[in-house]
Amino acid sequence: MNTQDILKKFFPSGFDTLTEKEKRVVRHISEKKQISRNTNQDFSGELTFGQRLADRVASFGGSWTFILLFLGTLLCWVALNTFVLARHDSQFDPYPYILLNLILSMLASLQAPVIMMSQNRQAAKDRLDAAHDYEVNLKAELEIMGLHEKMDALRERQWQELILMQQKQIELLTQLLDDKMQSEQGSSRGSSENA
Repeated sequence: MNTQDILKKFFPSGFDTLTEKEKRVVRHISEKKQISRNTNQDFSGELTFGQRLADRVASFGGSWTFILLFLGTLLCWVALNTFVLARHDSQFDPYPYILLNLILSMLASLQAPVIMMSQNRQAAKDRLDAAHDYEVNLKAELEIMGLHEKMDALRERQWQELILMQQKQIELLTQLLDDKMQSEQGSSRGSSENA
């Protein structure tokens, strides 16, 4: 099936009205090419070092490992300043832990944009996946519609062949019936002449 046939069957409005993705699908169908591809590999190959680092930081920042390490660090900080160093009167961050608060604020101010960068990249990857899914689904739908047309054409041809076979059988049966009727008439004439 060439491009023009596909356009006439499925896109009567014409090639110029199609989007680039739809044109690409039509070309792939007419050339019988595979349209599916690994979008993860396509997307990962384009990432810079900073983007990969941001993804790793965001991945680690949203893990149970980070939460437990962070909780452990906070508990150690509080225990060290409240119980251990307080006995020796050498606390470097006494209650209300202003230095800890400053460190947490700096960590949050650095971690938030990194997570946002990673989320933006994930959203772009999701858009790429959705566009690819659309192309694959459109191609599959067009291929299925083409198969339906082929099946309908085959079924129509089989019906026509069946009708022709039935007509031939009816003609043969009619001829056999006529032959039988003639032979019965001939035998009844012969027996009436003999009598």
